[in-house]
Amino acid sequence: MKRIDFIRGLLVAGVAATSLSFAATGALAQTKWNLPAAYPGDNPHTENLVTFAKDVEAGTGGKLSVTVHANASLFKAPEIKRAVQTGQAQMGEVLMSIHENEDPVFGIDVVPFLATSFADSKKLYAASKAAVEKKLDSQGIKLLFMVPWAPQGVYAKKDLNSTDDMKGLKWRAYNVGTTRLGEILGMQSVTIQAAELPQALATGVVNSFMSSGGTGYDSKAWETLSHFYDVQAWIPKNATFVNKAAFAALDKATQDAILKASADAEARGWKLWEEKTNWYLDQLKSKGMKVQKPSEALASGFKKAGDTLTADWLKKAGADGQAIIDAYKKM
Repeated sequence: MKRIDFIRGLLVAGVAATSLSFAATGALAQTKWNLPAAYPGDNPHTENLVTFAKDVEAGTGGKLSVTVHANASLFKAPEIKRAVQTGQAQMGEVLMSIHENEDPVFGIDVVPFLATSFADSKKLYAASKAAVEKKLDSQGIKLLFMVPWAPQGVYAKKDLNSTDDMKGLKWRAYNVGTTRLGEILGMQSVTIQAAELPQALATGVVNSFMSSGGTGYDSKAWETLSHFYDVQAWIPKNATFVNKAAFAALDKATQDAILKASADAEARGWKLWEEKTNWYLDQLKSKGMKVQKPSEALASGFKKAGDTLTADWLKKAGADGQAIIDAYKKM
């Protein structure tokens, strides 16, 4: 009996060891990536990223797991792109225009009044995508997809009958264009990224800003501000990208799964924002905000400031930038 018990014990131990070996192999077989993002978990951009991550895991049969870190919890918005470049994170999502100071092409979609409808924004994306991809590629990054926000309007806590009424406002800036706009209109520009905006509003660091209905909703703008002017100045886009070396290290099947999930995420994201734009404006109204079109004088003032911003951008972008705009206008 003792011999039988001894043999049985060896068999049990062997099965256990084999199970542990398989478990360890399975664990090692799964690659885990991080995807830092700058917006809250219930923002459409983040929700789209979470679906994208699930699609990647399903498409790779569990070989690749992507964790989305929302609301700038892993890296602050301006740090995300650099984190992906240096391999601190494998993927990332950012508002592309916050990096316009690196290259004007990153700010193409915030050239004022160039593309203010989703249809035109898609055309501008098609005209500029190759240039954006080329620049990112030179920085060790592969573009996966881009998704728009809603058209941008102006939040304030008083009536704005013309741009003269904006002088002296504490203006939240988030990229080159909004900073310059603050300067042109005589406001005090303060650089604040989306994750920091609720606190900045609550503490009075800023009392006006330009953004979409989505950002106003995320930051509960109605708690401190009272007006939203639907200026529709531009439609900025978020870019989701991957570290080139990390992507190249994957097998082709996994790469294909990422590209398929990316194409689906891009189509889904555009559709989602087109559907949510009016919903967000309705939410602002329901919270007591005055949502309205700008007066003729206010619109004219913004158009004049926009012309200056456009000239600034073209001067920096040169012939390459002009070529993108020319191609867009022929579409």
